[in-house]
Amino acid sequence: MHTQRRGALLLTAALAAALYAPSIGLAQVSPSAYTLELLHAADQEAAAAAVVDAPNFSGVLNALKDQDLGGDGVSDNTLVLSSGDAFIPGLFYDASEPVLGSAGIADIQIQNELGFQAIAFGNHEFDFGTADLAALLDGSAPGDFSALVGSSLEGLDFEGAAFPYLSTNLDFSTDTNLAPLEVVGGLAPMPAVVTASTVIDLPVDGGALEPIGVVGATTPRLGSISSPGGVTVSPSPFDANPTPAQLDALAAEIQAEVDALLADNPAMNKVILLTHMQQLDIERALAQRLRHVDIIVGGGSNTRLFDADDRPRAGDSVQGTYPEVYTNAGGSSTLLVNTDGSYKYVGRLVIDFDAAGDIDPSSYDPAVSGAYATDQQGVEDLGATGLIDPEIQAIADAIEAQIQATEGNWFGIADVFLNANRSGVDSASDPDGVRTQETNLGNLTADANLVAARAADADVVISLKNGGGIRASIGRTLVLPGGSGYSRVPTETVIDSETGAVIKPEGGISQNDIQTTLAFNNGLVLMTLTKSEIVALLEHGVSAIPSVDGRFPQIGGLKFSYNPTLPPGGRIINAAIVDDAGAVLSTLVEGGAIAGNPAETFRIVTLDFLSAPRFDDNGNFIGAGDGYPFPNTNTDPQVGEVGDAAVIARVNKVFLEQEGTRSGEATFADDGTEQDALAEYLFDNFQATPYAMSDTGRDADARIQNLVFQADRIFPAPAGDLNNDGCVDRIDYRLLLMAIRDGGTDPNLHDSNGDGAVSFADARSLVLLFDNPRGAPCGP
Repeated sequence: MHTQRRGALLLTAALAAALYAPSIGLAQVSPSAYTLELLHAADQEAAAAAVVDAPNFSGVLNALKDQDLGGDGVSDNTLVLSSGDAFIPGLFYDASEPVLGSAGIADIQIQNELGFQAIAFGNHEFDFGTADLAALLDGSAPGDFSALVGSSLEGLDFEGAAFPYLSTNLDFSTDTNLAPLEVVGGLAPMPAVVTASTVIDLPVDGGALEPIGVVGATTPRLGSISSPGGVTVSPSPFDANPTPAQLDALAAEIQAEVDALLADNPAMNKVILLTHMQQLDIERALAQRLRHVDIIVGGGSNTRLFDADDRPRAGDSVQGTYPEVYTNAGGSSTLLVNTDGSYKYVGRLVIDFDAAGDIDPSSYDPAVSGAYATDQQGVEDLGATGLIDPEIQAIADAIEAQIQATEGNWFGIADVFLNANRSGVDSASDPDGVRTQETNLGNLTADANLVAARAADADVVISLKNGGGIRASIGRTLVLPGGSGYSRVPTETVIDSETGAVIKPEGGISQNDIQTTLAFNNGLVLMTLTKSEIVALLEHGVSAIPSVDGRFPQIGGLKFSYNPTLPPGGRIINAAIVDDAGAVLSTLVEGGAIAGNPAETFRIVTLDFLSAPRFDDNGNFIGAGDGYPFPNTNTDPQVGEVGDAAVIARVNKVFLEQEGTRSGEATFADDGTEQDALAEYLFDNFQATPYAMSDTGRDADARIQNLVFQADRIFPAPAGDLNNDGCVDRIDYRLLLMAIRDGGTDPNLHDSNGDGAVSFADARSLVLLFDNPRGAPCGP
C-alpha cells in the first residue's frame, strides 16, 4: 500500500532501490509537449479460444509497435500495460500442468512474451489463493519449456513473471506468501514483484528520459469474489453498488499514491492508473474524483468502447465511445479507455500532452487510436501474420493439443454447474460444499456408482461414498462482465482452431473433467450390511458437522434427516431407502430410532478406500477409511486382526474393479472404478438430454436434510398435516381456515374430505383427523 512507500521493506526494498532506480547519467527531460502511445489490455483470461486469439493478439500488438507514428525513423514513446485478470482458472490454465509442469505457467509466459511492462491485480489472479499466485510470480512453481520443441524457449526453466504486479489499495505485507515479493512503490519495473506503483522512463531525443508514473488499483470487493488470503484490502466496507462516501475513500487511497509518486519525481507530470473495478461506472467516478491522473485503463467489466473508425468483431456490440473524456478534480482532462477481454482486442491510445503535462483531447485521431480486433481479419488488415510471436504460438499449439486430447473425449452434458466446493458459509441457501452437505455432483457420482453396481448385482439398493473423494467441480466459476459476484456456469465449448469443429460442446463432461473430479479413481465394492450397520455409517458421516471433513457422505438410493445439534452418534432422525423417484421402499430410522429389525440386511455399493479395514501399530482393527465403521473383513492375520468369519461371509464383499479391463464406451479407466462408472452413466443418460439438477442449499436439499435449516421431509406428511410437523392438530385447522379465507387453497394439500374441492367442509373433515382430543398439539 502507499502507506509503506517510505516504510522499511528491509533488504528487498533497499536492493530494489539500488538496482531499479533511474539510470545515473541520463538526465530526465523537463516538462514539454509529448506524444505517448499506450497499448493496453485487460481481462486476458485465456479460455479455449485463446489458442487462436493470444497468438493473433501478439501479431496485432507487434504490428502496432512497428508503425512509425512520427514518420521520422525514431522509436515511438510506447507503453504496454494491462489492468489485470491476466489469467483465470479453467481449461487453458489447467492444461499448463501436463504440458509445462504447473497450472498457469502458459498464461504468465504469454504475458512475458507480449512484453507487458506492468499489470494491475484483478480478482482472478487470487482465485486459487496467494500461495499458488506467489509461485507463479516468483517462478517457484515447478515447470519448464522442454515440451516446446523447436521454440527458443525449449530447454529453459520457468522463471516467473517478467513484470511487476501493481495495486495501491492492497496491503501485501499481511500475507505470508506475497509479503516476500513486495517492494516499495515508485521504482522502475522489476520482475516478479508486487507493489503499489512503478515509474517507467521512456527515452526521448538527446538521451533524456521521460518518466511515466503507473499506479494500480483493485476492486475493494476482492475478498467477496476471490481468495486473497491474508492480503488486506482497502477501503472497507465497499458495496457492490458503492456509496459516494465509499468512492471517495477509494479515490483517497489512490490519490495518496499518485501524490507520493509526483513528490518523489519532480520532473514527472504524467500518470496512468490501471484499475480493475469490475464496473466501468466506478472507474468513471474515479476519473472525476482524482487529481493528476491523465489516463485510466479500466478492467473487469469487459466493456467494449469503440471510436468511429473501429471494427467490432463478429457478434460484438458497441457499448460506448473510445476514449471517454472527463474533467478531473484538478480541472484537467482524464481519458478513460477500456476494451473487451480474452485477447479479443488490442487497445491503442496515441495522445498528446502539453508542456504542463496535461492531455490534449483534440489530438486524438480515430484513424490511429482505438480498439484493434485480433480476429483473422484484424491480423490481415495490419499485415501481421508474419509478426505473430513464435513463442506464444508454440505455447498455444501445445496447450491446444492438450485440450483436444482430453476434452474431445466427452461423455455427457450438464446444463448446470456441478458443485464440488469443499465448504461454504453457514447459511441456509449456500450450496457449498461437498464435505458439509448434499451437492448435485455428489448425487450424480453416487447415482452412477449405484447404476454400475446394479449391473453387477441387481440387489444393490444403496450407494455411499465420501465427499472428500470428490476433488473438483465441473464447470466454471467466474464474475461475468459488469457483475458484482460469482456466477457458476457449465463447462465451455471447445473448438478445433484449424477446422472449426466442436471438440466438446458447452456443458460437455469430458475425460479430463471426470479424471479431475474423481482423481483417486477408487474401485467399487459391494457389501451386504445390516440396518444397524448402515445407520452407524450414516451417523459417522455426519458426526463431524459443523466441522468440514472428508467423511461427509454423498449418497444414492437413500435419503435421511439429521440434527447436528444432537450429540454425534445420535443425530439421524429419519432415514429410508428410496426408489429412483424418491418414494420410500424401506424405512431405516424413524423418529431417531432404528425401524423394524436392526438385523435386516441390504446390499450396498461403496468405495474400496472407505471399506478397507485399518489397523493400529499393534494390529488391532480401528475401523475403515475415513474412520467409517464398516465391518472388519480382513482374513489375513499378517495384516492385522482377523474379522469374524460369519460376518465376513454375510457381508460377501465383492470388488468390481477389473484391472486392465476397459470395455464399454469409456476406455480410459478400468471397469468397476468410479471414473468408469460416471463416464458410462453420463453416456447412457445425458448425451441427448443434459443433466439439469441445480445444486441447492441446505434449506432445499432432499437427500440429506439438515434439520437446522429445514423441516423434516423424509416421510410424507400425514393427511391434514399442513405444517409438516408429523401431527394433525388445531394449528393445521387454523392454517386451512386461513387458506380458505385468503383464496390460497391447493386441492392436493387442503382437500381433507377428498371431494376434489376445498371448502369449509374440509375444515370439518380435518377435525376428524386430529391426533389428540380437541386438536391438542402432539408431543410433550
